[in-house]
Amino acid sequence: MSDVFKALAHPVRRQVLTKLRDGPMSAGDLAAAFPVSKPTMSGHFTALREAGLILAERHGTTIRYRLNAGAAEEAIALLMGLMGRKETDT
Repeated sequence: MSDVFKALAHPVRRQVLTKLRDGPMSAGDLAAAFPVSKPTMSGHFTALREAGLILAERHGTTIRYRLNAGAAEEAIALLMGLMGRKETDT
């Protein structure tokens, strides 16, 4: 779980997750949306993948990433538990 919070700590990674909410995107399309180098974006993708927050699918020479909502939901549940709240509390 610490990998999840480490991955979420960086603003670019949070923005990647926001972009993936609308559906899968190629690594190139995601990288083009940020003013950082491709190797830097690759590092962000690796951190998100290792945390289980995104899933990668290879299609020929293209890698498409998609959000793994289950991992995000698990992190939210943990935080809610730490705050002494159940997920269904409002």
